[in-house]
Amino acid sequence: MSTATSAVARIAFLSSDTLVYSQPTLSAPSPFPSQFTSLSTKSERRPTVIAVPSGADPGSTLLRNNSGSLLSFAAPSVSQTVIRLVLHAAELASLPLVLHLSVKNDLSDVLLLRSAVPFFIISYNAQQAHDNALLASRLARTEKQAVVHVFYEGGADDVVDEIAEDHVQPFLLAGKPSTTNGHSNGNGVAANGNGHANGSNGYHSPDPSASSEATALNLLKTYESAALTTVNTVRRTVQPITKLGSSEPHTVIFTLGNVPDSLHLDGVSFVSVGLLTPLSPSRILEAIPTSVTQIIVLEQLHRWNTKWTPLYLDIVGAIHQRESGQCPQIQEAYFNEPSQFTPVNVLKLIQTASSQPSSTPLHLGEAAVAAPQPSLETPHVPKHEASYTKILAHLFGERLEVSNSPSLVPQQGAIATSPEYALGRVRGQVDQRSELVRAVQKLMESKDIDEELHKLLSGWLLAKDHGTKSRELGKQIISALESSKSFIPAADRILALRNQFPAPSRWIIGSDAWSYDLGSSGLHHAIASGLDINILILDTLPYSLRNSGDPHRRKQDVGLYAMNHGDVYVASIAVYSSYSQVLQSLVEADRHKGPSVVLAYLPYQTEDSSALDVLKETKLAVDAGYWPLYRWDPVKEQQGKEPFTLDSDAVKNDLQQFLDRQNHLSQLVRSKPQLATDIVSSLGENVKEARRRRAQQTYDDLLTALDAPPLLVLYASDGGTAEKFAKRLANRGKARGLTTTVATIDSMSLDSLAQEEFVAFVTSVAGQGEPPQNGRTFFKAINAAAGRGERPFSKLRYSVFGMGDSHYWPRPEDAHYYNKPGKDLSARLEQLGGERFGDLGLGDDQDADGPETGYKVWEPLVWKALGVDSIEVQEAEPEPITNEHIKAASGFLRGTIVEGLEDTTTGALAASDTQLTKFHGIYQQDDRDIRDERQAQGVEPAYSFMIRVRMPGGVCKPDQWLEMDQIADEHGCGTFKITTRQTFQFHGVIKKHLKPSIQAINRALLDTLAACGDVNRNVICSAIPSLSKLHAQVYQFSQDVSTHLLPRTTAYHEIWLDKKMVAGEAVKDFEPLYGEFYLPRKFKIAVAVPPTNDVDVFANDLGFIAIVDKFGELAGFNVTIGGGMGVTHGNKKTYPRVGDVIGFCTVEQGPLVAEKVMLVQRDNGNRTERKNARLKYTIDRMGLDVFKSEVERLLGYSLPPARPYTFDRNIDDFGWSTGQNGKHHFMLFIENGRIQDEPGRDFKTGLRAVAKIHKGTFRLTANQHLVIADIASADLPQIKSLLSEYKLDNLNYTGLRLSSSACVSFPTCGLAMAESERYLPILIDKVEKMCEENGLRNDSIVMRMTGCPNGCARPYVAEVAFVGKSPGTYSMLLGGGYYGQRLNKIYRENVSEPEMLAILGPMIKRYALERQDGEHFGDFVIRAGYIAPTTSGKEWYEGMGGEGEYRENTVS
Repeated sequence: MSTATSAVARIAFLSSDTLVYSQPTLSAPSPFPSQFTSLSTKSERRPTVIAVPSGADPGSTLLRNNSGSLLSFAAPSVSQTVIRLVLHAAELASLPLVLHLSVKNDLSDVLLLRSAVPFFIISYNAQQAHDNALLASRLARTEKQAVVHVFYEGGADDVVDEIAEDHVQPFLLAGKPSTTNGHSNGNGVAANGNGHANGSNGYHSPDPSASSEATALNLLKTYESAALTTVNTVRRTVQPITKLGSSEPHTVIFTLGNVPDSLHLDGVSFVSVGLLTPLSPSRILEAIPTSVTQIIVLEQLHRWNTKWTPLYLDIVGAIHQRESGQCPQIQEAYFNEPSQFTPVNVLKLIQTASSQPSSTPLHLGEAAVAAPQPSLETPHVPKHEASYTKILAHLFGERLEVSNSPSLVPQQGAIATSPEYALGRVRGQVDQRSELVRAVQKLMESKDIDEELHKLLSGWLLAKDHGTKSRELGKQIISALESSKSFIPAADRILALRNQFPAPSRWIIGSDAWSYDLGSSGLHHAIASGLDINILILDTLPYSLRNSGDPHRRKQDVGLYAMNHGDVYVASIAVYSSYSQVLQSLVEADRHKGPSVVLAYLPYQTEDSSALDVLKETKLAVDAGYWPLYRWDPVKEQQGKEPFTLDSDAVKNDLQQFLDRQNHLSQLVRSKPQLATDIVSSLGENVKEARRRRAQQTYDDLLTALDAPPLLVLYASDGGTAEKFAKRLANRGKARGLTTTVATIDSMSLDSLAQEEFVAFVTSVAGQGEPPQNGRTFFKAINAAAGRGERPFSKLRYSVFGMGDSHYWPRPEDAHYYNKPGKDLSARLEQLGGERFGDLGLGDDQDADGPETGYKVWEPLVWKALGVDSIEVQEAEPEPITNEHIKAASGFLRGTIVEGLEDTTTGALAASDTQLTKFHGIYQQDDRDIRDERQAQGVEPAYSFMIRVRMPGGVCKPDQWLEMDQIADEHGCGTFKITTRQTFQFHGVIKKHLKPSIQAINRALLDTLAACGDVNRNVICSAIPSLSKLHAQVYQFSQDVSTHLLPRTTAYHEIWLDKKMVAGEAVKDFEPLYGEFYLPRKFKIAVAVPPTNDVDVFANDLGFIAIVDKFGELAGFNVTIGGGMGVTHGNKKTYPRVGDVIGFCTVEQGPLVAEKVMLVQRDNGNRTERKNARLKYTIDRMGLDVFKSEVERLLGYSLPPARPYTFDRNIDDFGWSTGQNGKHHFMLFIENGRIQDEPGRDFKTGLRAVAKIHKGTFRLTANQHLVIADIASADLPQIKSLLSEYKLDNLNYTGLRLSSSACVSFPTCGLAMAESERYLPILIDKVEKMCEENGLRNDSIVMRMTGCPNGCARPYVAEVAFVGKSPGTYSMLLGGGYYGQRLNKIYRENVSEPEMLAILGPMIKRYALERQDGEHFGDFVIRAGYIAPTTSGKEWYEGMGGEGEYRENTVS
């Protein structure tokens, strides 16, 4: 930002009461918005700041916001802005208004305002800009008239002496100074009593009756008074005209523009004009000595539409008022750049002026008569908008023609990007093509052409609208005509029109600014033109800022306007919502013969906005219905079909639910006509009965409450713990005779709460000291009320119990996040007039009994305040319902799932059923990106379900892949994910699509049973593409183990596949392995094949490490037990653990060993505390030897000692490999396992194309990548061609990116605390630059990220890991083993991105310089002393926070 701009923005901000600025286009950014934002955080002054959208009318905004106090407008000078101001100039001139307009090297636009305002001031350097901004502000405030202040932007290194902030308002409000004839105090401001020099240079005062001259004199006097005040304040001269050079010149050059002040020529005087209006003739004549014979008026103008400029005419008028002396010759001249202002060029100009007639304007530095137009640069296209232009280029290739392309600007001017220009250009091209058609037809009538050419011409006429054929035939016709030896007159015209042979796909691309005025923007003309033209309109307003615009300016609905025209194809698309719908819409628009309008949503504020922010804003807008996705095809209407297609799933689902309910009621009325009558006729009786019941209930409540006041218990809880405490308090209150009510905090409005007398609040903490989800609206409301100074709770008595974890935020600067919602709530209620009846209670997870310790102290305070503390209640605490109760009562995993699926009143299932559906491979979720928005709308969360497939060993056939692809499109969100459990996962499946989805999965000979839940989950095994025989054996072993441990309940087939129980309920299910309680927690098994530990075998409850004998045959497996990743932040009773090797088993023994290990866990696992229920805790509690002995007791034999093995990596081997059987395999990189289409990477489409021809298999890896396996040599060319076409063979990634992995996290995972899958690629973009700078581009560093501490992406065995704690905040872990053999350790408990990069930068550089041969990053950080090695899970917390000089001194 230039110093001048910064100085003017500061003065405008400090002096104005209302400040308006023109919002920049992203292609031409303005420095004002960022400066105003910065000032708003630093300054005590708070003017009203209003942004006018780019292309909007600032004049109308200024008129609407005129309050009689100082109004300022700041903007770069562009033609559109100035013209719109000119239109309102008559009204603006009488307002206390300053127009601060910045210019670079052209005054052409701003001079249009000169005649419209009383004062026009120009500043040529940063200090002048500062001082004149003050002067202009005072003038406008005191005189209540408009002032234009034009200033040159200058450079960023200019020095400005700025006025102190606290001096600005006193300066503006100071009284007018008294003046005497002549200069006041010698400060350089010419200010005499008459406002001019009487009789100077022969000039006498004109007739005083001339009103215009009198007005000008009064304005000048006013200016001088304000200038004098400015001089007294800043102690610097402020002069309307500055003279430099010879004191007795023969030539005077009046300059209006950015010229150097160091130029000195003999006999030449330079007069710089700083006050253009009012410009007194006396001041002009003072600057022209009698010795002058020649005057040149030199102005910095790139263009001027009239013969003479106003300044030239003013000077001519002043000269003509002279009564004596010779009249000098006056010449007008222009210049463009300050660099032209050289002594040589000025002398040439003087010489030319003396020989040229004065009627011919000159140009400095050239002999040309007129100033040439400046060369224009190609406008910058914001990077986000390239996503749509890339799609257009991808779809239409060389057919694409953007008729208003920015590339046209350098040759054809800025108007080339306007829709009017583009439409005219298209119309001209259409006319030329019509002429070409006529010429071709005429040529075909000629007898001089041969049969081959006639055939080509005929073929082109038939295919002239075909994108590919018209181009190819055109090339052949041109070639034939150019090679023809005979003279054919019509051929010359055809060759002249050769560019019109191809049928282009013509597009006009613009912004939503066009939609504010459909008439003047040119859109109306394009829509009504009937031409075959496509218009793509980008709307970039983020959904969260939708209400921040000017309420007086309404954006027109272009889509509706175009649809009403009748013959226009219309589509509404969003590339970050539905890529396939974008492609379909663009193709349909191009296919439509006539105008097409495609409205494209791309919400972002600046080019620095991340893709993740754009994605979130898009989701909010689409799912809330603000930006519906649809297509309107008028051709279908002509065919009698429905022309409108709604593509927004969220809107479509809500609409379908509404229609379902409507249809259901309609069917009831039709089938039973008397029903409607019954409903209406019984309504009165029902109301009476309801009133009677309500009266009785009220009477009973009154009796109960005679001796004690009612108690309202409000809670905010995400995990359910605070809810349990609240309900316990309410139940105990009832036992003491109180009338108690329990509800969420958000269910209570401020008005309702103000009527309550006694209220107990219970709240936990979410994220970074934020209130839980069901309390955020209330917190916002009380904060707003406090900001307004309200005190509505004069009768409210309250107490708050907060729940948190004092170790969650260990740094002193973060300590205030502990129990922050509870503390804030208690303080805010008091501020709003409430009275505490009991001290704030705080429950700490770190206490011996957790939050129970603090609760036991707080609860008696409640009973004492209510006067019921003396009542002894022998209350039997109801046993809390746990997962164990739900499993036991479920009827072997049935619950009420069937009933829940049939309930159309909600998109969710019952809470207990959501625990059971996990066993069926289903998790209930909701879209957390729009959770707050839906809550504000008063609707339930956008519930959907995640479905995980059980696919042991991770191998699927091509037809199964195609089924998965189709399921994602028809029932899910359009994408699907390869998980770290080597299987498929679908997201966004709504409830009514659950059963069809699972049935489709089963038709593909796969299922979802036991993919989740407290059972053995999907068994994973190494992909090892090169070891064909060994992979076949371990894959079969994985299948055998999975089948052996599969639950035997028939509930899955009954619920999802509509199979009925045999003999009703006479035959009961029986679980021989699991029993009715199943396992205490999930159970995971992995099979690894050394030397690749791509499944992280040590991170699993049970692991099998393949041992190959000396003949290369699979001899059996080493057995590992006790691995596990899940942790709870701040709870040191939880920790990750790597498995221990306990012995060896044969292939045949393997399934039985798995069974016995699982049974020991079943019988000994902790069923009272799920956080400590995994196998790893059971082993540490029992002891490894005791656990092993119990397994061997069940087996009936001891396991022999483990056999030697070696691991050297846990990453995938990317690229081509050939197996022992001669089949080929390709390991491709799928970032974080997401199978989707995105601009430039149509992986989903590409893999679908591969699956259609592939004859082998697909292998999913536990690192979320994919092997296209078992390719025969004969099929290699076709597969390679497809991989290349869809860029699936691109492995040009850094070693860091290839070794990375992330869980899903936001927006669907209910446990997520921070971003993961959507954020890790962005972080890697920045970290891999560090690696490349230090020569580590191809070095593998295993980096993983999860959105919560549950560890789905196995972060605790990564060399570098980030585990989410709250939005934007993570725990950073270092020191994991490169092949998964060692746990990492917490290096920093709370880091955000800047801290991550600050830590990793020096660390990576040091690693590059100091590492030993073959040393991996995880080993290096331990050897270098950054972190201590983790020797076991129980010691995981020891040494956390770094070692020695790298230790974080705030670790608790």
